[in-house]
Amino acid sequence: MRALRSHEAGGPETLTLDEVEAPEPGPGEVRIAVKAAAINYPDLLIIQDLYQMKPPRPFAPGGEVSGVVDKLGDGVTGLSVGDRVIAVPGFGGLSERLVVNAKAAIPLPEGVSFSMGASLLLTYATAIHALKDRGRIAVGQEVLVLGAAGGVGLAAIELAQAYGARVVAAVSSADKARVAGEAGADDCVIYPRGALDKHGSKALAGQFKAAASGEGFDIILDPVGGDYAEPALRSLGWQGRYLVVGFPAGIPKLPLNLALLKEAEVSGVFWGAFAMRDPKAYAGQVRELFALLGEGKIAPKVTGTYPLEKGGEAIAALATRKVTGKLVVTMD
Repeated sequence: MRALRSHEAGGPETLTLDEVEAPEPGPGEVRIAVKAAAINYPDLLIIQDLYQMKPPRPFAPGGEVSGVVDKLGDGVTGLSVGDRVIAVPGFGGLSERLVVNAKAAIPLPEGVSFSMGASLLLTYATAIHALKDRGRIAVGQEVLVLGAAGGVGLAAIELAQAYGARVVAAVSSADKARVAGEAGADDCVIYPRGALDKHGSKALAGQFKAAASGEGFDIILDPVGGDYAEPALRSLGWQGRYLVVGFPAGIPKLPLNLALLKEAEVSGVFWGAFAMRDPKAYAGQVRELFALLGEGKIAPKVTGTYPLEKGGEAIAALATRKVTGKLVVTMD
C-alpha cells in the first residue's frame, strides 16, 4: 500500500510517498481502507515535532479519516467488512490502509460522502464540546468566533446558530467574511493580519466591542491566539466565557486582571483528551452532530481535494492561513 510518511522533523516538503506493507488488525481492531483524510492544523505541527503527540518515525500524518472496513481482528463485534466508517486516529490517515480500535470506528450514515464524513469530527466535535460543555451556550446569547472562516470557525458558526445564538465572525479578509456570512454569521469583523502594536490592539478591541449588541460577548471561541487574543478578551461581557482552542498565530499572554474585572472564565478546550476521558459523552455528541447534519443545520465545507501524492501540498496550503473550510486528501 502507499503511505505519505514523515521520516524526519520538518515541513510538508519533507514527506515522502512510500510503498509499505499493509498493517494487520490485532484483537479488537479493524482495518480501514481509507477513502478520504481531512487535513487539520495538528498535521502541520505533528510532522515538525511541535504537537503534544510525537509518534515514532516513520509515520503518516492525517488525524481524521473515512473509509470502508476491509478486515476484522479477533473478537470484533458490531462491525462487518464493507461497513462505511469514520475515525479520528490522531495520525496515520494519509495512507491507503489504517488499523484502529474497533470502538473508534464510527458508522458513517448512508448519503454522507466520504469527503464530508472525514471532515466532520475534529472540527465539529471540537466546536460542540467548546460551545456546549465549556461555553454553556444558551438561546439568545452572543458569540464571537475568531478565525471564523477556518474549519473550527465555520463549525462554530453553524452550531451556535443551531443553538439560537447571535454570532459575530472575526476574519482577516473580505473573502473570508463572505464565507463566514454564507455559513450563517450575523455580523463580521475584519481584523488586520500580522503583529499588532498597542494602538492596533486597542483599535481592534474597539471593533469587537462595537460588534456586540450588549455590553459584551457571552462566549468567545478562539482557535487563533496571537495578538488577537487580548483585544477579543476585552470585548467579553460580564461573566463571559473565553474558550482557548488553538494558537496558529502564536501563544498569547493574557492580562488576567481583565478576567477578574469581568468575573470571566478562561477555559481550555482539549477535545481529544475529553473524548478519551469521557467516551460516553463523546458518543452522545457524535449522535447529536449526525442528527444536526441530517436536519441540514450543519454541513462541512470541503473547499479543496488533493490526491495522496500531493497531501504535503494540502498541509502546506493550510499553513498559509489563507484556506477557508476543510481540505481533504482522497485515495481514489
